[in-house]
Amino acid sequence: MSVEQQPDLTGSLRVERSGAVATLYIDNPRRRNAVSKDMWGQFATLLYTLAEDDSVRVLVVRGAGENFSAGADISDLRAILHDAESGRHDGGHVSAGENALAAFPKPTIAAIDGYCVGGGWQIAGACDIRIASERAHFGITPSKIGIVYPTSGIERLVRLVGPGVAKQLLFSADFIDADEAKNVGLVGSVLPVQGFWEWIEKYAQHLAGRSALSIQAMKAIVDAIAVGGIDLEEINAYWQQQMDVSDDPTTGITAFLEKRAPEFTWNRTVALD
Repeated sequence: MSVEQQPDLTGSLRVERSGAVATLYIDNPRRRNAVSKDMWGQFATLLYTLAEDDSVRVLVVRGAGENFSAGADISDLRAILHDAESGRHDGGHVSAGENALAAFPKPTIAAIDGYCVGGGWQIAGACDIRIASERAHFGITPSKIGIVYPTSGIERLVRLVGPGVAKQLLFSADFIDADEAKNVGLVGSVLPVQGFWEWIEKYAQHLAGRSALSIQAMKAIVDAIAVGGIDLEEINAYWQQQMDVSDDPTTGITAFLEKRAPEFTWNRTVALD
């Protein structure tokens, strides 16, 4: 495993690699991984680098230590939520960070241990898959501090749990445990604490062995269906064309018939005439 970026004493994002899996750490454990303005600003650059790296096939997002994230750093909150250039209170750095994560073309897994609160939930909500340990706790807390969340995070929440549960969570700012989070749809799986990180690593490597073409195409199509109002036929046609010029279908079918594991080679889309 190689370390690509060392943690900063004041909090930072850092990336570690294990084969085709990259892990992005929210690293500010002295403050339960609260995310400062500078940390929010690091998302887009780091994610762009990982998106351009063809050797990265899966991204895991987690907190350093025992918590996922306590959310946006409250002491820095006005600067975090305010867009200095436009003058708008439209989520600023929070929206930029979570939207960069949501737009990341490769599969993303939020591995949630301990507390996942406020802006921490917005990070987890922007991932494709959310897996929690049994000691995870969730809180979506704008009403606790008198702020209005940016619409991007609320839209994702509503798509996941529906408007009724979204209102319940947003209005009350109450914490819920991992089992309740699974019941309402915030997370897909809850696992024992013992062996949690080993399971996450194994699952991420499992996804990395699947066809990146298939996964990235399905991600784009599912996201288009979830959002609505997007030209789904055009997106599907694009990916069908990418499949036509890829070796992955032949590789997968041949391996299936020969009863062996496929070795997929597709990395990124190609320009089409």
